Amino acid sequence: MYSTIKTKDGRKLKVKALIDSGCTNTTIARKTVEEKGIPTKSLPKPFDVYNSDRSRNGEKTIKEFVPLKINSNRHIKQIDAVVSEIKKTDLFLEHNWLVEHNPEVD
Repeated sequence: MYSTIKTKDGRKLKVKALIDSGCTNTTIARKTVEEKGIPTKSLPKPFDVYNSDRSRNGEKTIKEFVPLKINSNRHIKQIDAVVSEIKKTDLFLEHNWLVEHNPEVD
């Protein structure tokens, strides 16, 4: 699905988003951040990332985030998306987003 994000500097960008029920943080792809020039902020407390099989994720430690306003199928939310190396999409929407907005998924 495609979502519109509004960056802290006021730009509206259309991005490809996937809902990931196993994801504990909404995540934006580092490639998307760099290509679109989206400003990041440093996390006050960086954290390590693990996959569902408990192996380390390629990014190892998450150090940055992007404050965003996400509009996905009329579900609007202000969120801090962590920046990580993800592939095949621009944005992973976390489990809590799924529970809160309960979109129809077919």
